[in-house]
Amino acid sequence: MKIIIIGGVAGGATAAARIRRNDEQAEIIMVERGYYISFANCGLPYHISGIIAEREQLLVTSEATFRDRYQVDVRSHTEAIAIDRKAKTIRLRNLTTGDESDEAYDKLLLSPGAEPLRPKLPGIDSARVFGLRNIPDLDRIMTHLKQHSARRAVVIGGGFIGIEVAENLHEKGISTTLVEGADQILAPLDYEMAAIVHSHMHDKNIELYLSPKSCKHYTQ
Repeated sequence: MKIIIIGGVAGGATAAARIRRNDEQAEIIMVERGYYISFANCGLPYHISGIIAEREQLLVTSEATFRDRYQVDVRSHTEAIAIDRKAKTIRLRNLTTGDESDEAYDKLLLSPGAEPLRPKLPGIDSARVFGLRNIPDLDRIMTHLKQHSARRAVVIGGGFIGIEVAENLHEKGISTTLVEGADQILAPLDYEMAAIVHSHMHDKNIELYLSPKSCKHYTQ
């Protein structure tokens, strides 16, 4: 059995480890577009404030350690660019060399993760606008904070990550505003529950602006 997993962070790495425990003979290839696998993506905001003091604490395991422990062929900085479902092949591109190759598979597992939504708003391409999804994103934010005396920050997005980023910027002593295009943060929750968080953020002096008009205003 040959299994290819696309994505090597939380879901992909967990799946690879579980498959190996269930099948010692399977050939497992794990493909990750970034340089790092199995990092603590939920902990990224907490390095901004220093609650997680060392960057290395976010790196759950290295590519070499994962390969040796689970006998998984890990291919980092490699991107899946095409799938032929009929032939059961997938085309991979090495992002370092540009080389492309086809791999056959018996089973294909897709766990590519997500990308931050960057709304098409004026100013969105500014060098002072950051996304936060992975270690390189975090490195760019930390470098900027070290090189500049940031006094004020605006976070767009009132989901879990956005709230955590706002919390940790505030913890770092930066005046922080959270902007959400809906009428509440934490969309999966009922409004009554989200309102409790609204009140808590107000008590912490984190400004909160809701509605699409707020998003447009704060990117101009």
